[in-house]
Amino acid sequence: MLLLQHCNKFSVSNSLLFEPKSMTSPTHHLLTNTFQTVGIIGVGLIGGSLGLALKHHQISSKVLGCGRSRPNMEEALRLGAISEIASLQELGEQADLIILCVPVAQTKSVLMQLVPFLRKETLLIDVGSTKSDVIAIAKEVLGEQVGQFIPCHPIAGGAQHGASAAKFDLFEQRQLIICPLLENTPQAILLIKQMWQQLGSVVFQMSALMHDHIFAAVSHLPHLLSYALMLQVANSEDAQAKFAHAGAGFRDFTRIAGSSPEMWRDISFANSEAILSQLDEYVNILQHFKKLIQDGNSEQLEKLLMIASQSRNNWKG
Repeated sequence: MLLLQHCNKFSVSNSLLFEPKSMTSPTHHLLTNTFQTVGIIGVGLIGGSLGLALKHHQISSKVLGCGRSRPNMEEALRLGAISEIASLQELGEQADLIILCVPVAQTKSVLMQLVPFLRKETLLIDVGSTKSDVIAIAKEVLGEQVGQFIPCHPIAGGAQHGASAAKFDLFEQRQLIICPLLENTPQAILLIKQMWQQLGSVVFQMSALMHDHIFAAVSHLPHLLSYALMLQVANSEDAQAKFAHAGAGFRDFTRIAGSSPEMWRDISFANSEAILSQLDEYVNILQHFKKLIQDGNSEQLEKLLMIASQSRNNWKG
């Protein structure tokens, strides 16, 4: 059937990808105070949780935080997610590890401000949901120092954002993707891998292209669909009545529509090619569903719903 053929199509050339490689071997030793000073740029849910987790697991005793919102930074300080509020210059001059936790569209601006102060021995990682664009920016801005930058993506988060939502165990039993650069040393990749493992993450390695293709389907598209459904209901004439009677299904489907609009705006444009491809496929499926309903083809509709249901029930997520 054309619909299923379309659904099974793998639109990215396999020659450009390599299979995700698990890096889940146990850490042989604890990374106690491995990074004397860590700098976190953007202390929201992810950045704040990293600060709490690094302290909790004694990977670093001193965490410097830098961000745009003074009230949020003060909240991060009060919660213990950071030890001090610092400037980008202070992070660059003091930190052994710097973690970029900013919306992906801000990556270039932040790196340009940071690079004059970045020491050659400092490692730099990010936590962005897109990788190809961030890597291109890092190579442009960091130049010969790009080997210090190791692209990362923790598959963790929530609808809430800001330092007040931070949790020290946010990364436990969550996937962490590393998209290494040719310029990275094996020792640096191993150190970052072990750090994430000590935070409880299950670490995988893959190319940036594969990462962006996969997460356009399983993360970026679902967020846009959730936002779209929320807009559809909120803009209807009887929105108040619909919200009054919405149940668990609507609540579960739209939960992620409470996520940071700024972050998802940036992701939508940063990974636009892959997202648009996924949107086209989804629209084709919806149009096929619409025609089956219009034609009264209950047998074929049930078959497709059964395939989807079985796939969901077989998924171990």
